[in-house]
Amino acid sequence: MKPTPPWQMARRAARMNPSIIREILKVTERPGIISLAGGLPSPDTFPVAAMREASERVLRDSPKEALQYAASEGYGPLREWVADELGGHGLQVDASQVLITTGSQQGLDLVGKVLIDAGSRVAVESPTYLGALQAFAPYEPEFLSVPCDDDGPLPDALELAAGCRFLYALPNFQNPSGRCMSASRRTELVAKAQAIGLPLLEDNPYGDLWFDAPPPPPLASRWHDGVVYLGSFSKVLAPGLRLGYVVAPKPLCPKLLQAKQAADLHTPGFNQRVVHEVIRNGFLRDHVPTIRARYQAQRDAMRAALERHMPAGCHWTVPRGGMFFWVELPEGTDALALLPHAVERGMAFVPGSAFYADHPKLNTLRLSFVTVAPDLIEHGIALLAQTLKERQ
Repeated sequence: MKPTPPWQMARRAARMNPSIIREILKVTERPGIISLAGGLPSPDTFPVAAMREASERVLRDSPKEALQYAASEGYGPLREWVADELGGHGLQVDASQVLITTGSQQGLDLVGKVLIDAGSRVAVESPTYLGALQAFAPYEPEFLSVPCDDDGPLPDALELAAGCRFLYALPNFQNPSGRCMSASRRTELVAKAQAIGLPLLEDNPYGDLWFDAPPPPPLASRWHDGVVYLGSFSKVLAPGLRLGYVVAPKPLCPKLLQAKQAADLHTPGFNQRVVHEVIRNGFLRDHVPTIRARYQAQRDAMRAALERHMPAGCHWTVPRGGMFFWVELPEGTDALALLPHAVERGMAFVPGSAFYADHPKLNTLRLSFVTVAPDLIEHGIALLAQTLKERQ
């Protein structure tokens, strides 16, 4: 007879599930698989030389400070840089409202820890970012999916979210749908949220990756006291640095800071100093346009391949920035069931059902275009189309 295990899991542990994207990425490590699945930035955009030089300067000029424990709020000059940068986007904040986090994913966790009680309601877009659902789920909320169109959440539908702790939204080139809210939709959405007292959690990892025109000013610029804003350096520098930030209304800042202290004391100070050294003199003004140009060419390659190969009954919207296409397959198609057949053919995607808090649309999938060369994008989409035609 086996002894009874001494460990008893917390109730919240049952709500923790593996990321389907991470599981798919394991499959794509097989040789020869064309992966259009991962939401990874292109490693060809990483500024290796600038990082190397900045690391050397930090270790030369302030080695002891860089390698010591640091302030939980984050490196002061980096916080000031963030506040100044956001000021150029219409978001007037001071550095005391900026909390440097270990990636913006930690920002989601901290907000969840501070604002969500077991059984409280949290509103999300439909579809929404899978990582946010994973971050919030351990705090045992009830998710409410807000109906959306190609412009984002429908303002009139926010009435359904009255009483929710917040609405989580990605206005710029959303993961997974690629959509970008228009200026008029942002104005309507914020006005409705204000009217019903619904706070907003605005996540903006992709806003700098626009192709033809920058997105409108953030939701937070329209309601300073009612929006928590998340940003990241992962998509414009490198995700391995794990640097993001939360910008919060002043009444929330002390509790977010205490949650941060309990989680990890502080984000690595060496990384913060290196990033500040890289960006402080305007490096991103020259660097980010090179990322946009690369991604736009790959976006165009995927659009052409989809138009050339995908069968009738498939629909998609061409993203004006970011990293993703969102594809609706013919009604009755199950993208999750289709995936192993696509992998067998030699390509991978992410089934769209993973991005819904409830009532998933099984005939959807997400394609990422930024880590694959145009010729391989063409081949990968052709394999997807062949698989789909065979399984219909």
